[in-house]
Amino acid sequence: MTDLFLKAFIYLVAAVIAVPIAKRLGLGSVLGYLIAGVIIGPLTGLVGSETNTIQHFAEFGVVMMLFLVGLELEPKMLWAMRNRLMGLGGLQVGITTAIVMAIALLFEQPWTIALAIGLIFALSSTAIVLQTFNEKRLTKTEGGRNAFSVLLFQDIAVIPMLAFIPLLALPELVEKAKHAAASASEHHEQMSLVAGLPGWAVGLVILGSIAGVVVGGHYLSRPLLRFVASSGLREIFTATALMLVIGIAALMSLIGLSPALGTFLAGVVLANSEFRHELESNIEPFKGLLLGLFFITVGAGINFGILFEDLFVIIGLTIGLMALKAIVLLLLTLIFKIKGSARWLFALSLAQAGEFGFVLLSFSMQNNVLPAETAQLLSLVVAISMFLTPGLFILYDNVILPRYEKVSNDREADEIDEQGTVIIAGVGRFGQVVNRLLTGNGVKTVVLDHEATQVENLRKINIKSYFGDATRPDLLHTAGIEESALLVVAMDNEETTTELVEYVKHTYPHVKVLARAFDRGHAYKLRHAGADFVIKETYHSALEMGAEALRTLGSHPFLVEQQKAMFNQIEKQSSEKLYQSWLGGEESQTYDNHFQHLFIELEETIREAMDTDRMDKHALTEREWTPPPKGYLDEFGAPPSDDQPNEPLNDASDEQEKPA
Repeated sequence: MTDLFLKAFIYLVAAVIAVPIAKRLGLGSVLGYLIAGVIIGPLTGLVGSETNTIQHFAEFGVVMMLFLVGLELEPKMLWAMRNRLMGLGGLQVGITTAIVMAIALLFEQPWTIALAIGLIFALSSTAIVLQTFNEKRLTKTEGGRNAFSVLLFQDIAVIPMLAFIPLLALPELVEKAKHAAASASEHHEQMSLVAGLPGWAVGLVILGSIAGVVVGGHYLSRPLLRFVASSGLREIFTATALMLVIGIAALMSLIGLSPALGTFLAGVVLANSEFRHELESNIEPFKGLLLGLFFITVGAGINFGILFEDLFVIIGLTIGLMALKAIVLLLLTLIFKIKGSARWLFALSLAQAGEFGFVLLSFSMQNNVLPAETAQLLSLVVAISMFLTPGLFILYDNVILPRYEKVSNDREADEIDEQGTVIIAGVGRFGQVVNRLLTGNGVKTVVLDHEATQVENLRKINIKSYFGDATRPDLLHTAGIEESALLVVAMDNEETTTELVEYVKHTYPHVKVLARAFDRGHAYKLRHAGADFVIKETYHSALEMGAEALRTLGSHPFLVEQQKAMFNQIEKQSSEKLYQSWLGGEESQTYDNHFQHLFIELEETIREAMDTDRMDKHALTEREWTPPPKGYLDEFGAPPSDDQPNEPLNDASDEQEKPA
């Protein structure tokens, strides 16, 4: 028991030290886990013979990961991606297997061994790729979606591979390992539901088990989860979630199928369940720990003795395999019209061998398909290719992606052939709304954006926009800044936004500047630069969401408007104090203490204001949300026009327009 505790402590210490350092250096957590494994395994010898046993246990992290992936996929979504699933995935596995097999035949390997190697090397690492996609937020990108389709097909393809590989057994290996094979066969019979059954019966058992998972997941899991949830004990719900995943994995193993595929199927079935998010939150911590442990065992399992004996052969095979798979994937991007940086993300992310390669190698040895020496050498190729994969993501992030962004953004600026009352710099999700509101009211706008793809997307929906950098004086001149009444700054770079505001207010002081801020500090910078109106991009939406929450909870709408107006007023007053503190250039620690003290004071003020009965003291600002009375404009005239001067703002970041 003491030895077990010490080994567990070593694994945990290695992860705790290596992973944060790797993340801070921009290497990603996967490479951190792999490096930790190499350090405690081959380099220092702190762990040893137990690594393979732990690796089999840690592979359950892959099973859990595919269960969580399945929870994110509704059956309709899976059906919608069938073309990419079968087309991209099928061609990738088929072409890669054929080419690897042909190369192995050139090296005078028997065709059975060559085919087995081709099947093993056709697979990629679901664990590394999906983990890295999640960390780098690449899952929703075009390259990420296509890579996921291929990984999903590969995981499904493991099933027929497991069924087919025993047919490739070499007679000489069977004879050599006759006694060992007999004992292994006896053990397998004890742990299998299909051993000794005729082929048709095996098929029926497999179909029945899959049907049981689907039907049980749809009809039986919900009552079970409701019953468990009614107990109110979170640990029991966690135990239930683990029970479902482990039970399905065990069932799939007993019938000779991939546990990962079974849990993935169960996840898809439960994707529409009301307990989906609860299942995710309970399984996620176990998945993360086991995946990390799996990556550590991959690093710890690298046998430096065998590696140094055949160093050039193993390195050559690894680089050759990764280059071959990348070339095949790049060819598929041409067929399926995957363009730009997405094609490189797709090709580089899947260029390695995968964790299921270890499973197939072990299975091939057990069934006398591969000699032990060959299997050991190939396992090193699989491990090293996985070890090198985070480096390919770093290559993509730091070399390939910037080049594509530079190509798309370094094109010549469009020739601006019109001028407008308002110039809008930046038409992302924020600037688009401003532009639509203005043009909908007949205001002539000139829209500029430095993202070429954004401009092209807007043109597709008949929103006229121009590609160009709004900070360029010549481009502003062409857009008619001298004659414009207003400049709306909605760009996504804090420094560039501030510089643009400062330049325009200094050079064209007559132009009113409305600017979007990212946060309070940026709002103060913009206000100091001279912006006439500044708004934090999340302030009013968050305030409106809070008001809607109060209405939903039963507060009267008029009372909610009162409370919202009071909150806004108190917030403006406190913001003015902070702005003056910011202008004074106080030390950061003093500023933080001031902010904390002011925030506590602000919360107390808000509570007192909310508790005050003000139903008989309605202010004008609390009625501005109601429609104006009939004939209002005829009696009092139209609201002031845009060319009339506005009142100076106390806190431009949080100010609302004054009522007419």
